[in-house]
Amino acid sequence: MIQYLVILLDDTSVSFCHYQDDKKERNLMPFETLKAGIVYAMKENLNIQFVYPSYFLPKDYLEVIDCIDHTDIKPASLGDEADVVVMDGINQVPSANDNDFKQGVSYVLRLSKHELFEKKANVSALLNKVERLNVVITDVETFKDADSECYSEVLRMLSEEVEKLYVAGKVVQLNLLTDRMMLDKMNNCGAGDTSITLAPDGKFYVCPAFYLTDEDDGMGALHTSIGDVKHGLDIKNPQLYKLDHAPLCRHCDAYQCKRCIWLNHKMTYEVNTPSHEQCVMAHLERNASRDLLNAIRKYGAFLPEQKEIKEITYLDPFEVRKEW
Repeated sequence: MIQYLVILLDDTSVSFCHYQDDKKERNLMPFETLKAGIVYAMKENLNIQFVYPSYFLPKDYLEVIDCIDHTDIKPASLGDEADVVVMDGINQVPSANDNDFKQGVSYVLRLSKHELFEKKANVSALLNKVERLNVVITDVETFKDADSECYSEVLRMLSEEVEKLYVAGKVVQLNLLTDRMMLDKMNNCGAGDTSITLAPDGKFYVCPAFYLTDEDDGMGALHTSIGDVKHGLDIKNPQLYKLDHAPLCRHCDAYQCKRCIWLNHKMTYEVNTPSHEQCVMAHLERNASRDLLNAIRKYGAFLPEQKEIKEITYLDPFEVRKEW
């Protein structure tokens, strides 16, 4: 069931996920479309997430936005009044001044795998400044099995920092590690199932990536809308976006995995089938979460009740699949 409406305010709105938005020309959502989107969300009882561009919106837009409860997702340059602040690369991380980071705000750090490998100490240092950090790798499709050792080393360093903070009495959330410790079922993106996106053209899309990525990348089918604010939703084969129709994922316990629908389609041409790269990375994170949980279990006073994370011998569930 749809619960969230992502409203993309401009073609240049910040990316908060794996997709890259290379559009340079501003295309602000028409004012009437914005109002219609808000009315639609109210009628359908949806939680709204507004995704902002890097420039200040007109006053009348801000007044309409403020008329309803919502979540603001903004680039770091406009992050003073935001619920989610997106930093596009290490260079956008604020200075060492802790006052640059606000309480109650989630921070998203988007970076390539090589930037993560090379700047892992910088990422680790962020954990002492924020309450919640989501690390998003922007080139998952380039991940190779040979990168597993480097990624495991990054996760180990981050785990050590998280452990130190827990010992000191500070509970920090890091999507790559602590999310799995707190989950007992899948908690994925939900695009096309629990969330949809309204784009500046007035049409609904599965997620922002389905609207923003270039059509000449061989993925033209992604750019088909799934309805509009006037006529409502029209999702073809909606069951394919649901977990119970994902043959591998519904049996998996890498509960923190993004299970990115856009990456699924981009890399396997199936929205409900993850790529080898996604699975390997998710299971490296899962295993690192298990090690972290075991390491801090003796400091259980700082933790809510935990579920056991069992030991496994594979990184891609396809390798041990059964004929279900």
